[in-house]
Amino acid sequence: MSTKHYHAAFEADAVKGARVLVVEARFYEGYADALQAGARAVLDAADVAYEIITVPGALEIPAVIAAATAGREPFDGYVALGTVIRGATTHYEIVSNESSHGLMNLATAHGLAIGNGILTVENDEQAWERADPSQLDKGGGAAAAALAMIAIRRRFGL
Repeated sequence: MSTKHYHAAFEADAVKGARVLVVEARFYEGYADALQAGARAVLDAADVAYEIITVPGALEIPAVIAAATAGREPFDGYVALGTVIRGATTHYEIVSNESSHGLMNLATAHGLAIGNGILTVENDEQAWERADPSQLDKGGGAAAAALAMIAIRRRFGL
C-alpha cells in the first residue's frame, strides 16, 4: 500500500480564488511596514485577493479576526502581523501570550487558516532581523503559512 503525502506549501491551484485578511498592529510603524511588505509580496505572488486592516496593538488582532469570521463573507485565511518588544514590566508577557493564545484558540476552535506573524523579541535588532523582507521575512512567512493552511483546509473539504 502506498502513502500519498500532501504538501500544501501552497501550489497556486490550491489557493486559487482565496480571500485573505491581513490584520496588522501599527504600534511600531517601521516594523509594521516591513512585515506588511513581506506579506504583500507573498500574497501578490500567489495572486490571491486580500484586504488589510490596521489595529493599535497585537492584543486587538484576535478580536478583529473573530469579528471578521462573523461577517457575511468570511475570508479563507488570515495573516496576523505585529511586534512586541520586551520592556521593563510584565506587559510583554501578557501581550505576547494573550495574542498568541487568542490566535491559537481561533485556529483550533473554529478551524481558521491563520498565519501568525506577531514578532515577540527582546530588542530592536531582533525585530528588524525578523521583520525585514531581505532577512528573515516573518511577514512573508506568515502569509505563506496562511496560504498553506488554506490549501490544507481545502484538501479536507473545508
